[in-house]
Amino acid sequence: MSDFFSLLVEEFPRVRSGLWVTLQATVLGALLAGVLAFALGLMAGSRLLLARGFSRVVVEFFRGTSLYIQLFWLYYAMPLVTGYELTPVVCGVVAFGLNFGAYGAEVVRGAINSVPRGQYEASIALNLSPSRRLWKVILPQAWVQMIPSFTNLLIQLLKATPLLWLISAADLMTVIQQLRDRTGETLTAYLTLLAAYFVLAYALTMLMNLLERSAKRRLARKPRARRLN
Repeated sequence: MSDFFSLLVEEFPRVRSGLWVTLQATVLGALLAGVLAFALGLMAGSRLLLARGFSRVVVEFFRGTSLYIQLFWLYYAMPLVTGYELTPVVCGVVAFGLNFGAYGAEVVRGAINSVPRGQYEASIALNLSPSRRLWKVILPQAWVQMIPSFTNLLIQLLKATPLLWLISAADLMTVIQQLRDRTGETLTAYLTLLAAYFVLAYALTMLMNLLERSAKRRLARKPRARRLN
């Protein structure tokens, strides 16, 4: 155990770099997933059949295929098809964004559909345009309902980042694995990883809880006319 932690201190710059890669993949993947979730989720409720169909196909494809395969396809197969090779971290960000964005789209669609019908009718009675109804009335209420599910998806995305090790990205998992290989201390290495990912997940959960409380306070300050049932 002492050998592993001695090497951990000695190689701290590499560990810090690996942690940074893990955080980059998590944050950038989550941002891409969020954009796709809202785009596909809103398209799922569109009056246009083409938009609804496109959303359904994309969501079902990325939910119905393995994240492993999506990651490997982007890293190994796509260069053969397009001649363009992505870096391991970019591959991870794109794969995480597409996969978790598909799951997030269902969260967005479900939250919007759960807003009481009276809210739509009240916004129409106030003569709001469709875009203002969406952004001023519907989404603020749906957003509060989305956050707990988005928190779960964010934690799952973080826990998926060790897959970057499989495509040779220098993330936290890769660095600790290399330290384990040099010291042979498997138990200590993986306990360290467990602790590190728990701390990261807990920090993200606390941040999302703050976001949820803030969203609820803002919703409570909305004019009463916009909260009619």
